[in-house]
Amino acid sequence: MGATQDKRLHPVISVRNIGGIDETEVTLASGVTALTGRNATNRTSLLQALMAALGSERASLKADADEGTVTLELGEETYTRTLTRSNGTIATSGDPYLDDPELADLFAFLLESNEARRAVARGDDLRDLIMRPIDTDRIQAEIEQLESEKRNLDERLDELDTLANRLPELERERSRLESDLETKREDLADKEAEIEDVDADLDETRSEKEALEEKLDELRDVRSRLEDTRFDIDTEKESLEALQAEVAELEDDLDDVGDVDERAVDDLDSEIRQLRDRKQEIEATMSELQSVVQFNEEMLEGTSQDVADALRTDDDAGSETDGSLTDQLVEDTDTVVCWTCGSEVDREEIETTLDRLRELRREKRSERNDLRSEIDDLQAEKRTIEEERRKREEATRRLEQLESEIDDRETRLEELRTTRDEFADEIATLEEEVEELEQDDYGDILDLHKEANQLEIEIGRIEDDLETVEEEIGEVEDELATRDDLENQRESVQEELTELRTRVDQIEAQAVEEFNEHMATVLNLLDYENLDRIWIERTEREVREGRRKVSKTAFTMHVVRSTESGATYEDTMDHLSESEREVTGLVFALAGYLVHDVYEEVPFILLDSLEAIDSDRIAALVDYFSEYSDYLVTALLPEDAAALDESYERVTEI
Repeated sequence: MGATQDKRLHPVISVRNIGGIDETEVTLASGVTALTGRNATNRTSLLQALMAALGSERASLKADADEGTVTLELGEETYTRTLTRSNGTIATSGDPYLDDPELADLFAFLLESNEARRAVARGDDLRDLIMRPIDTDRIQAEIEQLESEKRNLDERLDELDTLANRLPELERERSRLESDLETKREDLADKEAEIEDVDADLDETRSEKEALEEKLDELRDVRSRLEDTRFDIDTEKESLEALQAEVAELEDDLDDVGDVDERAVDDLDSEIRQLRDRKQEIEATMSELQSVVQFNEEMLEGTSQDVADALRTDDDAGSETDGSLTDQLVEDTDTVVCWTCGSEVDREEIETTLDRLRELRREKRSERNDLRSEIDDLQAEKRTIEEERRKREEATRRLEQLESEIDDRETRLEELRTTRDEFADEIATLEEEVEELEQDDYGDILDLHKEANQLEIEIGRIEDDLETVEEEIGEVEDELATRDDLENQRESVQEELTELRTRVDQIEAQAVEEFNEHMATVLNLLDYENLDRIWIERTEREVREGRRKVSKTAFTMHVVRSTESGATYEDTMDHLSESEREVTGLVFALAGYLVHDVYEEVPFILLDSLEAIDSDRIAALVDYFSEYSDYLVTALLPEDAAALDESYERVTEI
């Protein structure tokens, strides 16, 4: 039933300077091992050491040590972990059992500080914990990619709609140009017919006629080039106006951006460095405070055996009836032996000092968070300044390009105007030459040739415009021809999006259903009279992200209770007692162990802080989960361990 290791293996764990342990080596049993003893006997420290060897980052280094090590021998494999204190922080190294301990941290290493147990006790939204081991990030990344693809397709289809609206206008323009072209050609044909009629009536010499026609052809050619030059002048003017407008816009942008003070960037860098240094100092202080608090908590609980032994007096050593100093330290009395001076002091005084230290650490954390916010603000300000500098540099470079282009176009425009004037002069000269060639009888034919010449120029212009319009129509029709493919792509993307979103919904619904089933199983195993059911509800709620509201899924824990008369009612987590919260959190974490098949990834399940459950129920839980896990290690008080099956291994010395 999910076993992943040979049951014959007996793990051996060697520990040095972890938690409250100075040095020890413990052989664990296949199946169930109960770490039996009173409080402050390093049972939790051994569990933390085992977690470290398996890959967790949640083990603590002994307060008076700079380095701690754990070695776990499991069959033919050996797994190691080293914790090193440096500059107020703890670094880990080695070769643990797990590359990624997240799943085990959530649902296999069920100590009192376990994140899943604490989240339920606090009444948090449980979605993140339930879904974290499931690879929905990959699905979400696919959804985001498809959403981006769909937006691009929508934009492309919108562009096609614009082109489709443009097409009738282009077709009307083509029809108008074709009609104008046909009319002009008819006019030209009529004009040429008139010229032929006039030619037939004239009795000029061939040489005179040829000379006149040659001049008329030359005149026609120059007029055509003049029209082209005028068109080029108009085009250059439009381009020049557009460039000048862009220059004006860029100059306005530069005025808005303003000058970038490089000294301000240097000052920000300096201030950010100072704040980071201050933040590191505070984090170092927080780490020191944490070590101090942790050490004093362990001493208050009697877990630091080496210090306790050092405080033991000769009378203590010779007395077998008074009990160990460790036991005295944890007795339910108003005084304890001070581990700094050896005298008895009020426990309340030490706890008050610890509270002040915790409060100081909270203040330091708040100060660190404020510094983080201030650093983020300064970095944002720096990015803004750098962005303004980039915009100014880009605008300046573009201005230089535009000014150069404007100079080129102005030069070109001046050249075109000179060419235009030259053509105009040439036309005037040609017209004079034609007039000299014409005789009284040639006046009419000259006018007809001029009119025919002008018609040919207009026909050429219309043909050019028509060719441009037809090319644009062809391009639009080619683009519109892709609409079906784009719409099919969009439909396919939409179907994929729907399927992926539905898959996430199905995964969430299935996870909640499985959690509810396994929580019902575990709760039924515990058989609490006043806790009939624990279940998770999956709901949708709107939350604000930036300027918009989005729909988010929430997983909320519900509790169903019963009265002495047998009536059932739904209660909230806020109304549960502390022990009921602890039980509910443990039930949730154990359900996660089953839902996510954690036993297939790590062969250990670790249980601690089960005082909220009576011994018979603990025994039932241990029996049930031992069927899933190769190695179940639990820290129990002697009276709770007594209820376990006699075949289970007991470890009483750590």
